[in-house]
Amino acid sequence: MGTDYVHGYTPAESRRLTDQAQTLADLLHAGIRYPAGSRVLEAGCGVGAQTLQLVTRSPGIDLVSVDISEESLAQAKARIAAVGAQVDWHHGDLLDLPFPDESFDHVFVCFVLEHLPKPEEALVELRRLIRPAGTITVIEGDHESAFYHPRSTAAQAAIDCLVDLQAASGGDALIGRRLQPLLKDAGYGDVRAWPCTVYADETLPHLVDGFTRRTFVAMVESVRERALAAGMRTPAEWQAGIRDLEKTAAPGGTFHYTFFTSVGRKC
Repeated sequence: MGTDYVHGYTPAESRRLTDQAQTLADLLHAGIRYPAGSRVLEAGCGVGAQTLQLVTRSPGIDLVSVDISEESLAQAKARIAAVGAQVDWHHGDLLDLPFPDESFDHVFVCFVLEHLPKPEEALVELRRLIRPAGTITVIEGDHESAFYHPRSTAAQAAIDCLVDLQAASGGDALIGRRLQPLLKDAGYGDVRAWPCTVYADETLPHLVDGFTRRTFVAMVESVRERALAAGMRTPAEWQAGIRDLEKTAAPGGTFHYTFFTSVGRKC
């Protein structure tokens, strides 16, 4: 299950993922605590930004983290080694994981399904690995939930480039809204989903900087070369869109975005 990671494997993207995880830790990990001794699979750990939250917030778990990118795994290993935590690392494809049936008490998946051409197949494969009554937790965003002030046609066009490029690579930047039916159709029971909303204005400078500027605007900027190469925007049009998007992080600007979390159980 090769995947074309639309944001690219760059130092800038690693920084963005780290900023995102740190800024949104309390929002995205609210209520996610695994009992000590639980065997937990993190499917698609990337550079370890969310791995750090898992080992910090659920001490004593037996964590296994998997990713398809060896470069990302190397960064994840270094990140976790720096805090002295123990993680069992594996390089592998989510559709072909080398674990026996019912190997894990819980599975955690964050910002992964959006990049997969067939997220349903990945969810079915992960269900195979969960013990009876065990759980899966999935977190994804939805780029059409972004609305902001000042309004800007140019800024929206830049965001739309990201959405369209991700679709062209087989992903879905709007997948957050359909997590509940995805998990249900993959055979999970007791499926629940809920929104996790971020709102930032000048009274919340940590969110303006950590989310609006360093997470969302940086995410859109990451596809600049692809958007220009595809002829979606001219360089001047792209720059105008980014300039207008940056105004939402300036005094008087506001920004809103919604993530979605869904939890299902192995029946």
